[in-house]
Amino acid sequence: MTFDEIIHFLKEHGSEQIQKIYRNHGVTGPVYGVKVADLKKVQKKVKKNYELSKKLYDTGIYDAMYLAGLIADEKAMTKEDLDKWMEKADFQGISTNTVAWIAAESDYGLTLAREWMASENEIIAAGGYATYISLIATKSNEELDIEEIDKILDKIVECIHEERNYVRYEMNGFVISAGGYIPELAEKAKTYGEKIGKVHVDMGNTACKVPRIVPYIEKMEARGVKKKKQARC
Repeated sequence: MTFDEIIHFLKEHGSEQIQKIYRNHGVTGPVYGVKVADLKKVQKKVKKNYELSKKLYDTGIYDAMYLAGLIADEKAMTKEDLDKWMEKADFQGISTNTVAWIAAESDYGLTLAREWMASENEIIAAGGYATYISLIATKSNEELDIEEIDKILDKIVECIHEERNYVRYEMNGFVISAGGYIPELAEKAKTYGEKIGKVHVDMGNTACKVPRIVPYIEKMEARGVKKKKQARC
């Protein structure tokens, strides 16, 4: 499919109902309201296409930006490409999903996660933690810097409740991922989870809830969770 064909597809498959759902989740820019299931139909046809993914992302249209992440070629993406994508993400759903997924699959995941986590921009910082979460979920534990992850847990337990809204959400997820995917950090993550308690995040006009750390880790342990093959979904 060409760029024009994809945009035509998005316009045809958009709906006001899905637009409303996306708006309730925080999308403020242009959006057609296309279901993710329909975006994945395009993904199956296009597979991975570096130039097309960049062109779609640059439209600033939410559906096109999300699709750009589904078809991005993580091996072709440069650090500059990913930094540009993160800077252009005006909605945390793009920074913590689309951009974070591809960053984690790229050769620059850890470097970018560290840089973005330190950002004063809430959306970028949240994207940084989300990138690290995807690294934990997809990389073998031998490839991970367990000592660094341990230190990040120490930081989170001290500051999570004073952090910015979406950063709090991703920090909560970081503790869950560390405890659920890295056995040697499980008890520490659960201990910190008890200390952290309930994390309050404004989820907009949605029914979404922030998962409780300890019960979530215990569910992961009970079902014998395995690493993911890829970050994007």
